Amino acid sequence: MAGRILLGLDVGGSSIKGALVDVDRGATSSALRSVATPSPSTPEQVLEACAQIDRELGASGAVGLAFPAVVQRGIARTAANVDKSWIGCAGGERLAQLIGRPVSFINDADAAGLAEVAAGAASGVRGVVILLTFGTGIGSGLFLDGELVPNTELGHLEFHGRDEEHLDWPGWCARVNDYLARLHALFWPDLFIIGGSVTEHFDQFGPLLRSPTLIRRATHAGQAGVIGAAFAAARAQQR
Repeated sequence: MAGRILLGLDVGGSSIKGALVDVDRGATSSALRSVATPSPSTPEQVLEACAQIDRELGASGAVGLAFPAVVQRGIARTAANVDKSWIGCAGGERLAQLIGRPVSFINDADAAGLAEVAAGAASGVRGVVILLTFGTGIGSGLFLDGELVPNTELGHLEFHGRDEEHLDWPGWCARVNDYLARLHALFWPDLFIIGGSVTEHFDQFGPLLRSPTLIRRATHAGQAGVIGAAFAAARAQQR
């Protein structure tokens, strides 16, 4: 039996993804729709693209909007890989004006973490959980007993003072293991979840990861932001 079906949207620097999500099952209930992020990626152009996905999918009810920014009380305070005119923008309110329904606006890594906590690798896990998304950069989601501590931005920790590219898996994992050790010393988490685009290669690098804390692969991979955004919308309805 179908449950509550809500639209989840995930805005990135190169694409905007959306799907209808059955938040009772924790899975998409439509095909994933993806369009190129407009250039320039101003609020007007990006939100109109989101509204178009909403119309094409025939969505109803509340909407979740995952976005690559610190989102504080509904306002974007940063803008990573999108136009700087997003800073200070009430993205959820502006999309709600376009579609006529409530919108929950959330950091994209926080949304991915919500998907894993609600119906993924961290489902039922108590204590401190840290989701790390590895892609162009590092995103993070921090949870205590299933509750989100928003906008942690743990990927901004200065590390070794420089970036290195073209690492093989052993070299890359050595650096990730150092990073996990740093986070373990700061937070003593009960679980690390590894997500982001890198997870498609998890079978190659996963066995090389080391930490005193349990490490799991993210369940939802590229759909995590979409699914988590829908969970954010569902949670907002319950408050």
